[in-house]
Amino acid sequence: MKCGQGTAVLVIRVGDPFCRGCFREYFVHKFRAMLGKNRVIFPGEKVLLALSGGSASSAMVRQVQEGLSREAAKRLRFVPGLVYVEEGAVRRQSLEQREQTLARMETLLQATGFPYHLIHLEEALELPPSILQPGPEQSGKSGPSGPSYKAAVDSFIQQKRQEGVDGDSATSLPGHPTQDMPVGPPGTHRLPDAAQTQELLRIFEAVETSTAREELLQMLRTHLILQTARSRGYSKVMTGESCTRVAIKLLTNLSLGRGAFLAVDTGFTDKRHGDVMVVRPMRDYTAKEIAFYNHFFNVPTVIVPPLFTKRREKPSIHHLTERFLLGLQEDFPSTISTVYRTGEKLSPDPAKASSESQRCLLCLCGLDIEGEEELALEPTLIWDEPEPVENGCCQQGAERKAAYIPLLCYSCRLTFKELGPLTTLPPYVRAEAQRRIHSAEMEQQKQNEKPSKR
Repeated sequence: MKCGQGTAVLVIRVGDPFCRGCFREYFVHKFRAMLGKNRVIFPGEKVLLALSGGSASSAMVRQVQEGLSREAAKRLRFVPGLVYVEEGAVRRQSLEQREQTLARMETLLQATGFPYHLIHLEEALELPPSILQPGPEQSGKSGPSGPSYKAAVDSFIQQKRQEGVDGDSATSLPGHPTQDMPVGPPGTHRLPDAAQTQELLRIFEAVETSTAREELLQMLRTHLILQTARSRGYSKVMTGESCTRVAIKLLTNLSLGRGAFLAVDTGFTDKRHGDVMVVRPMRDYTAKEIAFYNHFFNVPTVIVPPLFTKRREKPSIHHLTERFLLGLQEDFPSTISTVYRTGEKLSPDPAKASSESQRCLLCLCGLDIEGEEELALEPTLIWDEPEPVENGCCQQGAERKAAYIPLLCYSCRLTFKELGPLTTLPPYVRAEAQRRIHSAEMEQQKQNEKPSKR
């Protein structure tokens, strides 16, 4: 033990015991070191913390709380907010169970003192098509054209002193943006209309496999959080993926054909959305460390049931990979850390898209379609026949499912084929796809007209 005085209560690794005090210092330092080493969150920035109620995201919120408290030695200087996506409809919860979960989450959120946003998965049906377009990247925050992190900190402290407020005390801003606070006491948050819930369930029930259903849920959740960040002025989003979760996600995405995009899917930063950056500050913690921290220091969590599966349906690739890795971890304790460290060596460059035509419609990564006539990519372009519509005719143009395929990367093509008919796709996905298809057709017409004019 570092202190040499307390009684050991925890052994994270062989020969590395901790007392409660040393473990707390170790846990807090790890979080601060991750943020300090990367220096992507600038003073005064609004940061949206994505809270699921699970152990990792709850521990992340506690770290931010402590970093903003007056007792902290070096206090955090960003402005936090919380967002929770309620997914009870697709997790087969009754109305009563959903209301109970919402009440528990709202109590937890209000206890933090931060502004918070409760949103329902049904709201994804009303998302604008622009959510599938990257926003303009912020200039002046980081990069060659922007100021350095140190200069930004100095400028922030000087600005606060000029306003007559000490630079550090000005960072205790959990209650600052009160306009984001929901109105009304806990328990008044209404559930969506039954028609919206039925429409959402129709979309999920049309999905053919549990793997595609997991991917669809993850996409809708990400887009809802991104829309909340954009509409409320947040420039960063913090998520609570642990080292264990990152390792599982790395192998899962590799199995799903997302090898080219592993760096942005699992790295500390994800810049694919342009104006909103996703940050993963918990990725150095193992699930064991987080579980013990929450146990020792009474971090509240809210557990929800898993995503529903159909009768006799095979487990998803996500669950199979998780079971495989955790099983290996029991016999070989370095499994998770080895997979995690391997992912650290990957470059995000393959995920960058040079133009809209080279960007995937769903995941916003670059299209990995070079040499598509070779190997495993070719079967994803083959469709048996057009889908019939209500009057018995075949779908034409932008409404044919095959017309969407050139807009997707290899992995999203595989998922898209299992999402069911076009009529069950989220409306904003169809609207953006039709816009891009029409745009590509007009561009092709212009190119065909040029030779004839010469």
